Amino acid sequence: MQPVTFHVPGKPQGKARAKTVRNRSTGNVHSYIPEGDLLYENYIKNQFLNHAKGFYLEREKPVSLSIIARFLPPKSTSKKRQLDMLEGREMPLKKPDMDNIVKVVADALNGVAYHDDTQIAMVVAMKVYSAVEGLDITVEEYTG
Repeated sequence: MQPVTFHVPGKPQGKARAKTVRNRSTGNVHSYIPEGDLLYENYIKNQFLNHAKGFYLEREKPVSLSIIARFLPPKSTSKKRQLDMLEGREMPLKKPDMDNIVKVVADALNGVAYHDDTQIAMVVAMKVYSAVEGLDITVEEYTG
């Protein structure tokens, strides 16, 4: 099966922690996923579906994910430093954390590209500076 490679435009976002609140009148505790996370996951899912052409890995198939998170260099930096950033001599050591980016992508593709994210056997992920921000994602069957 051919891998699916797609781009998710916009500033890369990580998965936020679930919010937990207590109802003062009943004392019950309730957790929920922030709306921004759900919107971003749906955005990733839709970008995948636009490129998938029927790609789906059944529950017995191991999955390989490749993620490149592309960030714009800050406008306040010098031209020389921006050039260093764009040519890979300086990496984006800033939020969101890479593990949170991987988590939001894995959750977004759950049930769409593969049966469950427990199938993910290998992840290759990196953050870079680029003239175009967004996520470049490749999903494929892991063959070892």
